[in-house]
This record gives sequence, C-alpha cells and structure tokens, in this order.
Amino acid sequence: MSTPWTPARDFVGYGPTPPDPRWPGGARVAVQLVINYEEGSEYNNADGDGRTELGLAEAPGGRVPAGQRDMAFETMYEYGSRVGFWRLMNILRERQVPATIFGCALALERNPAAAEAIVAAGFDVCCHGYRWEEHFRLSAEAEQQRIAMAIESLTRSTGQRPLGWYCRYGPSENTRRLLAQEGGFLYDSDAYNDELPYWVTVEGRPHLVVPYTMDANDGKFATPAGFSTPDHFERYLKATFDQLYLEGEQSPRLMSIGLHARITGRPARAHALAAFLDHVLRHDKVWLCRRIDVARHWRAQHPFAA
Repeated sequence: MSTPWTPARDFVGYGPTPPDPRWPGGARVAVQLVINYEEGSEYNNADGDGRTELGLAEAPGGRVPAGQRDMAFETMYEYGSRVGFWRLMNILRERQVPATIFGCALALERNPAAAEAIVAAGFDVCCHGYRWEEHFRLSAEAEQQRIAMAIESLTRSTGQRPLGWYCRYGPSENTRRLLAQEGGFLYDSDAYNDELPYWVTVEGRPHLVVPYTMDANDGKFATPAGFSTPDHFERYLKATFDQLYLEGEQSPRLMSIGLHARITGRPARAHALAAFLDHVLRHDKVWLCRRIDVARHWRAQHPFAA
C-alpha cells in the first residue's frame, strides 16, 4: 500500500540564489495578467445553494435574510460578465497584451460569447473549478468529481482542455494529489510563496507550480485594509513593476496581476489598469505573457531534476 501524499511546507525555496529564468528576449520581468471569470458560478439561491455569495463585490453583503435571493448582489456579479469583461478585453486588445483567464466552467457555460472571445483573443483558460467554490470544503471524492466536471465543461466551451489549475483562494490538502493523478495538467497556481515557478514531487511525480498573487490583485478593493481608490491600485502596480524591473537586471522575476471583471471592469479602475499597462509598455526588457507560456518556458528551460 502506498503512503498517502502529505503536502509539506518549504520555508527555504530558492533562497539567496534564485535561478535565472532566462525569459525570452532577455526580459527583466515577465508580466502576467489574469482575469478571474467567475460571474454565474458563485453561490446564489437561484441555483439552490441556500445562500448568496457575499465576497468580492461593490457593497458589503448580509442584508437580505438567509434563504432569500439577494437581487442586488446578483446584479453586481452580472455587471462583470455583461460589461466589465468586455471593457477589459478591449483594453488588452488595443495594447496587444495577452492574458490568462482563470475560468470557472459553469460561468463560461452561461456566457458562450465570452468563451468565444477568449478563444479568439488567443488567451489561455486556467481551470478555476467547475464553480467558484472552496475546494477545501469538499471531500476528496467530491473534489475529484468537480475536477472532472470542470475539465469536460471547459473543453466543450473553449474547444480545448485546460492545462492549468487554480482553486478559489486555496486548495484542499488533496487538490495537488488529485491533479497529479488526473495527469493532464502542466501546472497549478495554488501557491503565493514565490516570484518564480518551482517543481514539487507529488506521489513520486514531478509537478510544476506557477505561483499567483494576492497583493497585486484587485480583490483588495473588497478588503478593509486594501485599495481604496483606482489611483492607489495604479501606484501599487507601478511600484511593484518598477522594483522588479530594477532587480531584474541581476535577478529576473515573474509579476502576476489578478483582476476581476466585476471589479477592475468598472470605468475608474479600468482607467488605472490602462495607465499601468502603458507604463509597462514604455519598457523594453519585459515579457508580456500568458500563464501557460510561463509554464511551458519553465519546463523547457528548467526541467525537473530529482
């Protein structure tokens, strides 16, 4: 009988001597934008969940009695798929900036036009679950079922199976093992502990992790200690990029940026994002890329070594 895989903590990582990622073109920074597409997959009473999702929206929730539909919150989410998504797509198209979609399968099922636009733009879809739900609340059997449902659904919606995975907030203790057993994923992004990809071993198999971010992330507009104005968001992104670009002369890194259509898709925040991208585009040693590009590059340049 095999020993169950147990996720281990690593407090050392690359330490003071990180590898040279050898980004294309000698880039000092790889800049990778993510649009989280979740609208239509969140908890809501219309889908029989018995509660309304209260996170990452324009107002604090909890005003409507439990068991009733919160019509205000539902429409705050709908703004992302109806308006915000298209505004973000236009900003990226005008600047020819690629992005990765963290796509919840049910959300894209419910908006085929968005799925078609993602494919037409050449963006990759990293699987964000079947629904926008916390996998750490699921049993291993239920989680395995959800992973299979998400793969099948996204393959139908986009014409190709997802090659990356990212849970809502954080994985369960079983997630990475289940992904490795499924066998079709090139990476997951369920980590926030580095600025470069790294390899782990899961049940004797090499598995690539491409870390994500919670700091350069518009979700902080919905937290008490987070961004309060678009200018704050823009200045934070620029400062992060400028520091990484400076350090990148000696030690290139990956800058991940997390966006949500219902948040940065609002006009003032979209304006701040556009200003940040224009700032980045004034620099020449930058690789603007998709998350799948980072994973493939790392696998080619830094293959797993036992």
